[in-house]
Amino acid sequence: MEGKASLLDNMIGVGDMVLLEPLSEDSFLENLKKRFDHNEIYTYIGSVVISVNPYRSLPIYTPEKVEEYRNRNFYELSPHIYALADEAYRSLRDQDKDQCILITGESGAGKTEASKLVMSYVAAVCGKGQEVNKVKEQLLQSNPVLEAFGNAKTVRNDNSSRFGKYMDIEFDFKGDPLGGVISNYLLEKSRVVKQPRGERNFHVFYQLLSGASDETLKKLKLDRDVSKYNYLCLDSASVSGVDDAANFRTVRNAMQIVGFMEDEVQSVLQLVAAVLKLGNIEFKPEFVFLTLVVFTDLKEMCELLGIEQSVLERAFSYRTVEAKSEKVSTTLNVAQAYYARDALAKNLYSRLFSWMVTRINGSIKVGPFSVVMGVLDIYGFEIFEDNSFEQFIINYCNEKLQQIFIELTLREEQEEYIREGIEWTNIEYFNNAVICDLMENNQNGILAMLDEECLRPGTVTDETFLDKLNTICAEHQHFESRLSKNSKFLTDHSLPHNCFRIQHYAGKVLYRVEGFVDKNNDLLYRDLSQAMYKANHNLIKQLFPEGSPAKINLKRPPTAGFQFKASVGTLMRNLQTKNPNYIRCIKPNDKKASHIFTESLVCHQVRYLGLMENVRVRRAGYAFRQAYEACLERYKMLCKKTWPHWKGPLFFLEERRRQCLQDLAALIQKIYRGWKCRRQFLLMKKSQVVVAAWYRRYAQEKKYKKIKHATTVMQSYARGWQARKLLRQLKHQKRCEEAATTIAAYWHGTQVKQEDLQLHSPENSKQDFFFFLRIQKYFLNLRKNLPSMSPIDKSWPTRPYSFLDGVHTELRRIFHLWRCKKYRSQFTEEKKAVYEEKLEASELFKDKKALYPSSVSQSFKGDYLEINKNPKYQKLHSAVDEKVLLADTISKINRANGKVGGGNLLVLSLVVLADQKTGQVKASVPLLDLASVSVSKQSDGFFALKLKEGSASAVKGDFLLSSERLIEIITKLYRLSAANAERVPLSVDISDEFLVQFKNDKVCVKFIQGSPRNGNSASCKRKNNRLLEVSVPSTP
Repeated sequence: MEGKASLLDNMIGVGDMVLLEPLSEDSFLENLKKRFDHNEIYTYIGSVVISVNPYRSLPIYTPEKVEEYRNRNFYELSPHIYALADEAYRSLRDQDKDQCILITGESGAGKTEASKLVMSYVAAVCGKGQEVNKVKEQLLQSNPVLEAFGNAKTVRNDNSSRFGKYMDIEFDFKGDPLGGVISNYLLEKSRVVKQPRGERNFHVFYQLLSGASDETLKKLKLDRDVSKYNYLCLDSASVSGVDDAANFRTVRNAMQIVGFMEDEVQSVLQLVAAVLKLGNIEFKPEFVFLTLVVFTDLKEMCELLGIEQSVLERAFSYRTVEAKSEKVSTTLNVAQAYYARDALAKNLYSRLFSWMVTRINGSIKVGPFSVVMGVLDIYGFEIFEDNSFEQFIINYCNEKLQQIFIELTLREEQEEYIREGIEWTNIEYFNNAVICDLMENNQNGILAMLDEECLRPGTVTDETFLDKLNTICAEHQHFESRLSKNSKFLTDHSLPHNCFRIQHYAGKVLYRVEGFVDKNNDLLYRDLSQAMYKANHNLIKQLFPEGSPAKINLKRPPTAGFQFKASVGTLMRNLQTKNPNYIRCIKPNDKKASHIFTESLVCHQVRYLGLMENVRVRRAGYAFRQAYEACLERYKMLCKKTWPHWKGPLFFLEERRRQCLQDLAALIQKIYRGWKCRRQFLLMKKSQVVVAAWYRRYAQEKKYKKIKHATTVMQSYARGWQARKLLRQLKHQKRCEEAATTIAAYWHGTQVKQEDLQLHSPENSKQDFFFFLRIQKYFLNLRKNLPSMSPIDKSWPTRPYSFLDGVHTELRRIFHLWRCKKYRSQFTEEKKAVYEEKLEASELFKDKKALYPSSVSQSFKGDYLEINKNPKYQKLHSAVDEKVLLADTISKINRANGKVGGGNLLVLSLVVLADQKTGQVKASVPLLDLASVSVSKQSDGFFALKLKEGSASAVKGDFLLSSERLIEIITKLYRLSAANAERVPLSVDISDEFLVQFKNDKVCVKFIQGSPRNGNSASCKRKNNRLLEVSVPSTP
């Protein structure tokens, strides 16, 4: 196939069936076969693409092919699915038209692969960017996940979709994908518990057993041997050319890309394993009860789902029926128990699948969007040896899709020509509306009668349903039954008694009525729902919300047929709002083999798909059709002559519009390039100014450095000359001084020698000997009689000679200083602090306060109440943020009567008064608000805290307090104020009479000597408004 060939150049056969001459069924099939034999699997019927499944990989989907078909006219290159995908994408992007890709055909015709090719092409040609690429990857990777859980091997297709999928891909105004929404339709959940011979269960079961690691299987309590699981068919456990282990890794990676968290993936795998375990549970009757045979799988399943084994055993053994306020519990027989087990397995898997679709939508769905492209990949028409309720539903959906094709491509176009008065020869075609009516009519349709039979009270069986069909549908031309009133089928031995046959658009299909009622009811016992809701598993509760005791609903849930009919109706209405693009898939043979083209099979598909009628309509009709409003909206900007009326040929419009758009684009580019060049010039000008400024600064700095260097050299030479001159002067001066010193030294030496000669005369030598002997004796005695190392020891040996008086006194002073230093070096920091406080107290109160001597021997402990440790004062401790210097019990003098009141606490960090019992803060005074402290000279513990006038704490007046540890309290307050750099040290007034401020009154506090009362404690009494008298017992 030539890469640039058109439909007419170097073409194998005819690429567009509209151009086929002569047109007949034989020439149609011959053209398809000829192209198929040369690997040309795509053929057009106008804008409809016919795709023949090659059953092998072809090198026609490379990135080069994507670029070749990108932004090319639909008929410009050879037929390809990429051409249709590009046409749909460009219409969506350029014309803001919602698009849908309708892919139809029977099972095995390649619909799923066609949908993936369309999505991969759209992902390749749309915009780039980190966020856009992430969205595209998520949309593409949703396919492997849904295929693993929703596809299975059938006798006609190794990757058959067992559910319907419709994906709306959402785009913004630029044509970049924003996200998508997936809708799923009727998963074939009966496949979970039973598969026809030669078919498999869903792919995920085999992928999990083949591809999961040993550690994962151990956690899931699974074995790799497929034969150990009753729900897995053994005769087709492996598929030729399919690597389940590699596919499992692909699915795990895809789930991660789509947005599944690791715990969610584990929950999904646990539920898949639980379904396999369910299939191994067996039952047997025992007396009047039901007994479970296989306990191991039941136990492991309960562990996976977090359910108590006894709860699930009861749910499998009993059924509770509720009617209004009554509950009736009945025992299940073996058949009913197996039915309950299979119903639970089917519901568990189908609800898990629906949850996964919802979870994927949560990752890829976005908010506001511009346009959408819908891709429909739904199960194809099926005719098996044994057709049941699932095939009936699938074929009903295909009938509806065929009806849309007929409506839009055959009926609507012909009616439009007739309506507009165009000469037209009517083309006959088969309209399947009568079959759709047979299946979906609200009164006499098969689905309506099935729902009516399911809801009817009394005994309802598949046979009663068939009898009803035979009664109502007997005269319908597309309905056949052996037991109907129509006598022509009484002797038809190809039609069994328990079956009915419908003549579909794709052929006659024989449906076995067995299981129709049960599958339509889709009944799951409430006991099982409630048992599942009790599971301690994150996902199970979401899957079975009806099991909640708070949501008990006695109303019968809608039937499966009713739900599917409503979903299909919604889908059809959705498709009719979009511009359709058709891909008609054809299966070349029933052997799933390449290079085999069975003409009879292909001919049958061509007939029921209505392809010949489609060709005839396209040949007889116009090649291009567009509504006047849309055409006017698109081309009105060309010129004044074309709007609102245009009299020229229609085919020039698109070219004229393209030329006009090119002119506008050239003008926009011209303006943009001028703006861009101007912007570039301004940036360069700005850069030049900056560079020039930097260069000038650099040149000036360089010049300045040269001048500075020259100046420094000259200064250094001048300073060096001055320094050398000064050095010479200093050296001369030094030599003069050294000479004078030498002369003086020689002179003094001469004088000393003369004196020494006089001293060392015979008489003086004897006196010096006795003098030195006495000195030696003195020092030896002093060493023997040294006093102790205590600093308070005042003893010292007596001097033996009066001429040593000065030396004796000086030695005593030096020894005392030395032992004090030795004593101080033994002190710790804490002990130093204690002595410093004691020293401060001595300076404040020694010889001034009679109470001071009794405090000397008392250690200053500080926190006597242990506020940090005592839980009673926890509230007080939290109120005092700073370090507590002192906490003690004190007494507070009542301002009104002068009585001494106990039960108060004093905390020093800032001054805090609190209740002794509760720890509740009564008053708090910042240190900066204290003006002075007043005490008496007596031995009492009274002291007054005087506050600064105008401060917030001075509202009620000064505080008059009493404490046995007055000396320690005043000392710590004084030291705390002295350490504060923001204020002067606290003033301490010691007097027997001082004034305090009580609210608005100034009261004189006077201390007098009195007789002892109440023991030896001082007493206080308010004499009048101006005097408060404190009686202090006299000390003996």
